Amino acid sequence: MRLLQQYKGRLTPAAAAEGMNAAITNAKRLAEDANLLFGKRRYPTASSLAILSLEEQGKCGILRELLTAPSDDEIAECWKRYRRHTDKNYLALLPDYVRKGAPRLHHFRDLFMQDTESRRATFDAIKQLGLYTDCCGNCHWSVPSEVVEQTLAAVIVPLASALSENTEPVTVEELDLWCLHMRGGLTREHLLNWCAAMVSAGLKPANYMDGMRRFTEGSSGTTDILGGLSII
Repeated sequence: MRLLQQYKGRLTPAAAAEGMNAAITNAKRLAEDANLLFGKRRYPTASSLAILSLEEQGKCGILRELLTAPSDDEIAECWKRYRRHTDKNYLALLPDYVRKGAPRLHHFRDLFMQDTESRRATFDAIKQLGLYTDCCGNCHWSVPSEVVEQTLAAVIVPLASALSENTEPVTVEELDLWCLHMRGGLTREHLLNWCAAMVSAGLKPANYMDGMRRFTEGSSGTTDILGGLSII
């Protein structure tokens, strides 16, 4: 039981890297399972697993934020968000943001804002409805195969796959540099300084800086967007 108690304290870069890489690996596994089920036309379960994969990927940004949290209260809040489903599935909103033309960093930061909370809650409900029967509305019984159809699965499963495939393992050296450059918060200047330090340290190729600059300036393509979102 002691091992099952949830940790709520500060993390070292080494501990954070371990947790992030565990989440990345599990996100890939869940996305692969979702693809297998999609191929078998098991759309409800495939959708639920894809949303779970997005939640696992959403943990990484929260752990980065936890590393630079200045106070015990903010650390505690980060752990609450880490364990709250609707604070981790924000990536499910990504297709809608891209469709509306939101190519810049500050647009994607809106994914975390309070006005998206109800939409994030909708995806949490979809995840549940894809796995369980329930009594909803005016005593209506929901059955997964009738509620979650191919149309939704055809969007959410490829999204989970694309994001998991574009997320690389995290190193302790990377997070040491993150702590050094991000103490003042996630801003364009801090992010580009961190990217430059990553390139100087040989942790990223020279064109990494170009892709992140395009992402922050609003001239990014799909690859730049996926790369940028993997760290926020």
